[in-house]
Amino acid sequence: MFQTIMNISLFIVSISTILFIYRVVKGPTTPDRVVALDAIGINLVAITAILSVVLKTSAFLEVILLIGILAFIGTVAFSKYLEKGEIIENDRDDY
Repeated sequence: MFQTIMNISLFIVSISTILFIYRVVKGPTTPDRVVALDAIGINLVAITAILSVVLKTSAFLEVILLIGILAFIGTVAFSKYLEKGEIIENDRDDY
């Protein structure tokens, strides 16, 4: 029973990832695309975690952390770029 529930949840998360990919490609605005990319990162973490439970291994825990960190950094970088037009601010004066 538990295996069936995990397979169904893996299928549902995979379908939602496909729908988010559609939103990234077809999104009406750039912020919609950024939110969809962040949601894809969250779904990748969920898919990896479900696979880890299904396969009964803890080998994917580092992968889950890495995907989560990269998704967060990517979202922050995109948001900062959309807000200010640059990611890394250079405050020093040119001599």
